[in-house]
Amino acid sequence: MARLNILEYPHPRLRIKAEPVAVVDEQIVQLVDDMFETMEAAQGIGLAASQVDVQKRVIVMDISEQRDEPRVYINPEIEVLEPDTIPYEEGCLSVPGFYEAVDRPSHVMIRALDREGNAFEEEAKGLLAVCIQHEIDHLEGKLFVDYLSPLKRDRIRKKLKKQRA
Repeated sequence: MARLNILEYPHPRLRIKAEPVAVVDEQIVQLVDDMFETMEAAQGIGLAASQVDVQKRVIVMDISEQRDEPRVYINPEIEVLEPDTIPYEEGCLSVPGFYEAVDRPSHVMIRALDREGNAFEEEAKGLLAVCIQHEIDHLEGKLFVDYLSPLKRDRIRKKLKKQRA
């Protein structure tokens, strides 16, 4: 396995829409393994392939407290089951050190392929629902800062630029 480089906001490659995975092959399985290693090293709970500059529709996630329930979503799609939104304090490995409340639907149905290429459905509420929407946004070239006011977004961009200088 290899640790991959995580792109940071406002890197322009974070805005590229990811392509569907045609076949779950050894290359995709290796990507999944590398993404898990990268996510764990960065102490995150979710990571989209777009964040590691691979423009494929692949997400890895582990929201369990023991970090022992890895989840893989290839070509994920969601259907909102309840339109009511919940505010959730979101952070992002591509926007390190910043957390802001974002409103998202609290109950969704996820359809995707697993690590072996098998189709599955999963109903998600709470943190899982928020996380999958956050990661799918990455695959669409969208970041959680896009839900914030232009003033907050600009402040975050300036602080990150200053930290890197």
